[in-house]
Amino acid sequence: MTHPHGAPGNDDPTRATPAPRRGPTVDLDPSGQVTGREPDRTQRQFLNYAFFKVDSAFRRLPARDRADVKAEFLDLLRRWSTADDMILRTYSLVGLRGDCDFMLWRISNDPGCFQAMQAEMNASQLGGYLTTPYSLLSLQKRSQYVNRIEGAGGGLELLPGQGRYLFVYPFVKTRAWYNLSPHARQGMMDEHINASTPFKGVRINTSYSYGIDDQEFVVSFDSDYPQEFVDLVGRLRYTEASLYTLRDAPMFTCAKTEPDALVAQLG
Repeated sequence: MTHPHGAPGNDDPTRATPAPRRGPTVDLDPSGQVTGREPDRTQRQFLNYAFFKVDSAFRRLPARDRADVKAEFLDLLRRWSTADDMILRTYSLVGLRGDCDFMLWRISNDPGCFQAMQAEMNASQLGGYLTTPYSLLSLQKRSQYVNRIEGAGGGLELLPGQGRYLFVYPFVKTRAWYNLSPHARQGMMDEHINASTPFKGVRINTSYSYGIDDQEFVVSFDSDYPQEFVDLVGRLRYTEASLYTLRDAPMFTCAKTEPDALVAQLG
């Protein structure tokens, strides 16, 4: 029997039998093929999004003392901005959030660089007035869901900070997501990717935190157009994949700011 619209009925002997559900799978390709891959030990970029708050006591110091502290800190930022083994981008959150004043986006193949810079910051005069409300650590990795997307690229090297704004948040999927078949996950991600396609002014970077930080991913969106990002996030709320979001907060709006302007905003 043939149903309306030409679809074969259940009693049609020519009807293809659907492939059995594979059940939960871990880090397999979207087709569900099980492979005996060797561990991937190739070098990848580590990412650190470190958010800082300046104690209001700093702003009560005499102007000359504040000027000396800021000059020392500006020199530190400038030196690390030209380091050979680390990429540094500086962002201001002054007036945009109450719990953070600035963010340092640090990228390196060696996370020891983050520690070395932070040690210098701790030892600086301004370090005595800084707290770190949030610090997100992640690792760059090619997404398994974009293999079929033309021009997706390798996804292993990142050139950050091209836009005026960076929108950053930690991201955690529900455990139910990992219980879906690879086909189901791929289908939802195809919808997710297609829904994002019209927003050409927003560039996404997804990095991975499994085992090295509290969240599963850190997602950052680089753009000159906050209004376009708002519309993008609103549209993605209607996709099926969004039902499997456990956590995507706090969300940070970071304004790209050169080190001299950033230090001037501290007070």
